[in-house]
Amino acid sequence: QVQLVESGGGLVQAGGSLRLSCTAAGRTLTTYAMGWFRQAPGKEREFVATITRGNTNTDTAESVKGRFTISRDDAKNTVYLQMNSLKPEDTAVYYCAAKSTLFTSTYTRDRDYDYWGQGTQVTVSS
Repeated sequence: QVQLVESGGGLVQAGGSLRLSCTAAGRTLTTYAMGWFRQAPGKEREFVATITRGNTNTDTAESVKGRFTISRDDAKNTVYLQMNSLKPEDTAVYYCAAKSTLFTSTYTRDRDYDYWGQGTQVTVSS
């Protein structure tokens, strides 16, 4: 079992930045691909960004491309989502997810993931 804990959410003005972090308690993330998803009120959960095990590749949703960057530090057992130029439409609960895999592939579907964090709220005011 992998317990993921997100942090770094909060209230920010449009144009501002936040960095989300996701850590795994008592478990290494080196054999997991990692992802960030978000869910706004009244909407389905959507893919935001993913990073392969081994940190060989990343993928981001078109809606955040050029503004959000996913990264990982396996020595710290942590995955990050750097969010710049935030917009009100980025307001959502952001979830970290982990997928156990032998491959250096990116995964963009939420059903691909095995473990989820509890989420952290990001609110962007206009």
